[in-house]
Amino acid sequence: MREPKHSQECNAVSSTGSGYKVLVIDDSNTIRRSAEIFLKQGGHEVLLAEDGFDALAKINDFRPDMIFCDILMPRLDGYQTCAIIKKNVNFSSIPVVMLSSKDGVFDKARGRMVGSQDYLTKPFTKDQLLQAVAQFGSANQGVM
Repeated sequence: MREPKHSQECNAVSSTGSGYKVLVIDDSNTIRRSAEIFLKQGGHEVLLAEDGFDALAKINDFRPDMIFCDILMPRLDGYQTCAIIKKNVNFSSIPVVMLSSKDGVFDKARGRMVGSQDYLTKPFTKDQLLQAVAQFGSANQGVM
């Protein structure tokens, strides 16, 4: 049974409790839904945002442990979104993993310059996504 779009925020806390809070920012509904399914199967809380502005509006209330952010998005691209997040003292410690359909050295380097921790090429597998969460998700939780 599929959840209505707006109930995702309300049902975000339905995970096992041992997972991380993950924000997925991507303008592709297919990528957002795939990531949501994979992450929830891994026991994580998930919040979806369709672009950088949407993510910035939600990040304060959700307080994610990590973020997956697409590079090519309308209005505010992934590099700009990551840079804004990293410049905010409240969110600078949140690990950001960039998502892109290109596997280019330039994209990876530019992502590092704005503060991202890693880079995943789309389409990603469930294992790749969950491995990134396992690797980086605890970086922000350890501060609690």
